[in-house]
Amino acid sequence: MDETTTIVIATRNPGKTSEIREILKNHPIEIRNLDDFGPIPEVDEDGTTFEENAYKKASFAARVLGFPALADDSGLVVEALNGQPGIHSARFAGLDADDAQRCRLLLEKLKTAADRRAAFECVISLAIPTGQALTYEGRCEGVIAEEPAGNSGFGYDPVFFYPPAGRTFAQMPPEEKNRVSHRGRALAELNDEFDKALKWISLQMPVFPKFPCKR
Repeated sequence: MDETTTIVIATRNPGKTSEIREILKNHPIEIRNLDDFGPIPEVDEDGTTFEENAYKKASFAARVLGFPALADDSGLVVEALNGQPGIHSARFAGLDADDAQRCRLLLEKLKTAADRRAAFECVISLAIPTGQALTYEGRCEGVIAEEPAGNSGFGYDPVFFYPPAGRTFAQMPPEEKNRVSHRGRALAELNDEFDKALKWISLQMPVFPKFPCKR
């Protein structure tokens, strides 16, 4: 392989791409995302776990584009709702609902709940075109607040209260949240082992023979 390895982030989200690029900036890699390529089909996230959906997205992008690909799947797991919304976190209030509507529905469902424990979970999959993948996980535990607070972040951040910080994710600066969040912890695990991951990629990626150009 070349000295610099290209890795595709299986997303079109510039914020997520920038976050990952910043965390992995000290490694000899070139990070690209799906916007750097032509249109490719959307992946049907019909897995039953975060790991299945992360792998589906990463392995599909790797096979289609021919580069190692990284994808994550994450969501909110609420004890009183038997683990819901879980893998359906983004679709909890319907396909067309926004973040505020999802938070309102969650608070309504927990209106009389005494147990408000919850956790954000994230699984990252780093896959190569032949199908093999490495998996990294992160989890952050907290409680669901009585009402939204804060204007930062996205998703369920305004109602996810993180006790060690004494505030919701939406009240925390992005750099502080990223150090303790589920995705931040999964990416930190990947970053700590990235040299090993690069060696694994170099051993697993198919090597195509080179032929001299004859005239």
